[in-house]
Amino acid sequence: MEPSVNDAVAAFRAGQPVCLFDSEKREGETDLLFPGAHAQPATMRQLRQDCGGLLFLAIGHDVGEAFGLPFLQDLHTAPEAVAKSPVLGRLITNDLRYDARSAFTLSLNHRDTYTGITDHDRALTTRRFAELTQSCMDEAWAQDDAMDRLGAEFRTPGHIPVCREAEGGLSVRQGHTELAVGLARLAGMTPVVIGAEMLQPDGDHALSVDDARAWAAQRQIPFIEGAELIAALEAQA
Repeated sequence: MEPSVNDAVAAFRAGQPVCLFDSEKREGETDLLFPGAHAQPATMRQLRQDCGGLLFLAIGHDVGEAFGLPFLQDLHTAPEAVAKSPVLGRLITNDLRYDARSAFTLSLNHRDTYTGITDHDRALTTRRFAELTQSCMDEAWAQDDAMDRLGAEFRTPGHIPVCREAEGGLSVRQGHTELAVGLARLAGMTPVVIGAEMLQPDGDHALSVDDARAWAAQRQIPFIEGAELIAALEAQA
């Protein structure tokens, strides 16, 4: 693996952040990412203060399957849903310039949170989802059991938007969701990753890749590009 990828894997395994740029041909954005199982209030604070974009939880396709989490786009375009709420037909996602479909699934709050928006609350939601996911995988829960356990701890809607990896992962979609999950897998970690997009200080545009790279270097945070990660995963396969 490239030294930058080795550094990113080592940092992720230690619960430290990584900056990941997707591609100039896609969103052209850098995300700051942390392993979900290591989420603390300070994690959320850094994502909120240093990034400016949406805090999101990227999960593997296998995680989505285990808990039966649907894609919102599928829910919103279901004929029965559109018939009941016709506005959904007017709001259909059919004009993304960088993708064919949205990765969003349900948003979550842990049931022990209050509003769910504080750094403490969002850290709890993130960390417990990652821990529950690992238990589900380790113990090979049946889907009904997994859904029961998810519902015992979480509610929807919530303040942690969840994005689900496309089936086939990076072989079919090279979005930040798939890249974040790919980094977790390369590091041998639970495919649950918390992140946010890095914006310019005025928020008008994504932070340029050069500025993001410089920002990461100043803080000794590993910086990798999507192509480097994909190459490392292909070499590992």
